Amino acid sequence: MKSIKKQSILTLLVFGLLAINTQAQVTVQKINNAWTLMVEGKPFEVKGATFGYDNDIENYDAYFKDLQFLGVNTIRLWGTNDNTMKLLDAAHKYNIKILMGIWMRHGRPGMEGDDNFNYLEDTKGMEDMYNGAIEVVEKHKNHPAVLSWGVGNEVYLNIATDPEKEAYSKLLERICSKIKALDPNHPITSVEAWTFGMDWWHKLVPSIDIYGLNSYGAGARILDAELEKRGIDKPYMITEFGVTGEWDIDFKKNGIKVEPNDQQKYDAIAKGYHDWIKNKPACLGVYVFHYGNENNFVSPWLLTHHDGLTRPQYWAIREAFTGAKPINHVPVIETFELPESKYKSGIWVPVTLKVSDIENEKTDISFYYNQRMGSRKLRDQLTPLNFRTNANGNYLIQLPNVDSAIKVYVNAKDTYNNVGIASTSIAIDNGTEKKQKYLVPKATLPFYVYKDGKDMPYFPSAYMGNYKKLDVDTKSKTDVYSGEASLKISYNQVYDWYGLGLVDPADDWGETLGGYDIRGAETFSFWAKASAKNVTATIGFGLIGKNKPYPDTAKKSIEVKLSTKWKQYTIKLKKLDMSCIRSGLVVFSSGSGVNHDIYFDDVVFK
Repeated sequence: MKSIKKQSILTLLVFGLLAINTQAQVTVQKINNAWTLMVEGKPFEVKGATFGYDNDIENYDAYFKDLQFLGVNTIRLWGTNDNTMKLLDAAHKYNIKILMGIWMRHGRPGMEGDDNFNYLEDTKGMEDMYNGAIEVVEKHKNHPAVLSWGVGNEVYLNIATDPEKEAYSKLLERICSKIKALDPNHPITSVEAWTFGMDWWHKLVPSIDIYGLNSYGAGARILDAELEKRGIDKPYMITEFGVTGEWDIDFKKNGIKVEPNDQQKYDAIAKGYHDWIKNKPACLGVYVFHYGNENNFVSPWLLTHHDGLTRPQYWAIREAFTGAKPINHVPVIETFELPESKYKSGIWVPVTLKVSDIENEKTDISFYYNQRMGSRKLRDQLTPLNFRTNANGNYLIQLPNVDSAIKVYVNAKDTYNNVGIASTSIAIDNGTEKKQKYLVPKATLPFYVYKDGKDMPYFPSAYMGNYKKLDVDTKSKTDVYSGEASLKISYNQVYDWYGLGLVDPADDWGETLGGYDIRGAETFSFWAKASAKNVTATIGFGLIGKNKPYPDTAKKSIEVKLSTKWKQYTIKLKKLDMSCIRSGLVVFSSGSGVNHDIYFDDVVFK
């Protein structure tokens, strides 16, 4: 009897472990001719949001509590970093799953950045992506918060030719098939804009279990039909969704695309989820773009928060997923108009404005503008406008010193921290600014190229010379002049030369417009030191020559013998054209018989 009892207990333990493993699995099943995502043995409808706070570790709890309030049960990441395990732990605490992004490089500059990768020739780069993807899976596959692996985002959209797309497809299949072997407990997703990846996936990447489709506006309603048209019997998730984006807008005023109003943004999510997404046989659910906070061009259009204030999109997610109306309504901007004529910059123009609030709260009004021309950073920038009221209480705004049409925003903030935003446009004539060749953001002085490695305007991506022996740490704690960190450049060779440029855009050598307008600065200064004696370096700013389409408008440097103690160096900028500085710090040095480090701190234009 005892042996039978022991055997029974052992059998129960084995079946218990099997049951636990089965419950831990995430699978896709076709039930009654409709695809279903199963999590822990139960149907799981994806009610998701893309997540923009992965670096804000201290506030993970607050974000996940808020996501629960909105009815969100899963978030999507585009990639992983050193914080991801902590993020997974926090998500699991609140029973929220994560679509784990694995970043794949883009073949040309595009909507997702300015990368330029060659899938036909760069075998080392492809091997790095393969190894990186497998490392992510092996590190996180056993975490209970993992929902699926999302390999790549809009890569096909950002690759130019079919041969390159075919090469990428083969690498993608290699990665996905390996993930499937390593982790049979989680399905594999790959993400593409609209339907641009469908044919390639169907033909060359059979290991994908779920198609991830980024689709905005009413186009989401026909994705089911697009798969059926191609004979594809696989489920899909809408991995980014919101109101129609600028890229799909045709209607213009003063040459500027007209943005949907706040009600349209709300309805696209709250109503669109039920009308275009829910109950589609092949659709597993949606990730609304974007649970995040910014203060730039895209945040009024698509984000849940703008400059720390709550937008209609936030409350729309809640209604879509829970059916609940807003606790407090966003102020409604019923009318926002500017004169139709073209005006000189600097003058004051009247505003026709009508704002209402359901709760009758007091609203604070402010105005901003955006210039839809020039470099990407300029196109993204929102700049405050001077405004005032006249004797009748009507608003006037002062037109900025630009020579183009501008997009003008009015913000109406209530006492609940909601903000309603409306936009229109106006044409401006300015003879002086017509002479500016390169339209880039105007820097506010003092303008720090480097300070603690935070909010760096330039990227350390221009490697030169014997760059394979070069290491760069933008947040070194080894030796700091002021604050928390310094910029550390390590050269691990005793001979030959090397160079490094901090540039904007990253990875660009003058083919793409970038940089900053630093006119008004009188000096360029930096603190520097070396780890060894007899280290000489040429240090300054400006790298891209006039043989390129978009050069630095000024270059200046000094040769210094660096001390092993911190010392400040200053370059005067008199008579230099500082209208477009795209290389904010440039360093050239060479081996001095010993490996060495060079440290920089407080690099600034004043």
